[in-house]
Formats: sequence, structure tokens, C-alpha cells
Amino acid sequence: MDKFNELINGEKPVLVDFFATWCGPCKMMHPILEEVKKRLGDKVIILKIDVDVPANRQPVYLYHIQSVPTLMLFKQGKVLWNNSGVVQASQLQEIIEKYI
Repeated sequence: MDKFNELINGEKPVLVDFFATWCGPCKMMHPILEEVKKRLGDKVIILKIDVDVPANRQPVYLYHIQSVPTLMLFKQGKVLWNNSGVVQASQLQEIIEKYI
């Protein structure tokens, strides 16, 4: 949790993907997130959090994650954007670039 807080409170945008291994749409997001990372490189941090892992419960409860995938964009500790469901790479890139 300390590492999570350290990352989301930084100057660089952090896209957090709350996912579950059994979730079909979550599996669809994996290559999309890889594509976004490839396009934006070091301008963004992409963090994947498995909601079913007990060690991850605190951020799941704190941010009221009720469906997966849920994507949240943080910068300097603030939630800048969030969305439940699959988002296409080009749309995700546009959203992140507003905060770089």
C-alpha cells in the first residue's frame, strides 16, 4: 500500500487498472494497456491491481471498486478520471495526454 500511495502522489500520471484474473473484459484490457504504454513510454505509470488478492483490499475498498475492469488516473494524489469497462487505446491515450 505504501508503494501505491507513493506512486499516485507523484508528479507523473498513474493509470491504475483494477482487474480480476477471471474477468473477460479485463483480459481484453491487457493488450490495450500494453499499447498505451508503448505509445506513451515513461510519461505514464501503468499499475495493475488484482482485486482478489488480499494484500490489495485497502485500495479496492478505499476507491469503492465494485466492477472490473475499473481504470483510474491519478496525479499528485488526485483522481483525475475513472471508468468501468473496456476503453480503447486511442481514447485512453487522449485522456492521459491531457494530464502529462
